[in-house]
Amino acid sequence: MSNVLEIRWHGRGGQGAKTASLLLADVAFNTGKYVQGFPEYGPERMGAPITAYNRISEIPIRVHSNIYDPEYVVVVDETLLEAVDVTKGLKKEGAIVINSAKTPDEIRPMLKGYEGRVYTIDARKISVAALGKYFPNSPMLAAIVKVTGIMDDESFLAEMEGSYKHKFASKPEVIEGNMKALRMSLQEVK
Repeated sequence: MSNVLEIRWHGRGGQGAKTASLLLADVAFNTGKYVQGFPEYGPERMGAPITAYNRISEIPIRVHSNIYDPEYVVVVDETLLEAVDVTKGLKKEGAIVINSAKTPDEIRPMLKGYEGRVYTIDARKISVAALGKYFPNSPMLAAIVKVTGIMDDESFLAEMEGSYKHKFASKPEVIEGNMKALRMSLQEVK
């Protein structure tokens, strides 16, 4: 599986982790990669912990299962650090990206001894500044693209603008704010 990049997303129902994983699969596919993006379904309800996954590869992906040993983990809600073992199976050669106003050094003691790279981004601050409301999924999506280097920033932004134009065709006023959130996030991930 060394040719396949695996990402596990942790969020709460309604925060957009599932949507972000599906958007990542779409934009990676549009750049010629093989992809999978899928949630793990259970008794989800608004606010309950959820998990979603991505596999991205230059070659066809033959495995169809959950991801147990990801290279990267995205944590959309910092409170999950206390409720879920978000570092379980996370490879130390990879990284974890956490939605938090705290620095990576402040977060590290909460990660059960994880020794890999830790990144933080204040998705709340960015989404409120760009969108006027708290929608963490766009900032977290941009952060994981930046951290993994799946694609360059300009390709990512171009693909996302096309995706947003399709998704928000009836609400074009939403596109500019989401694009602003993506641009800010690419600059502010620590």
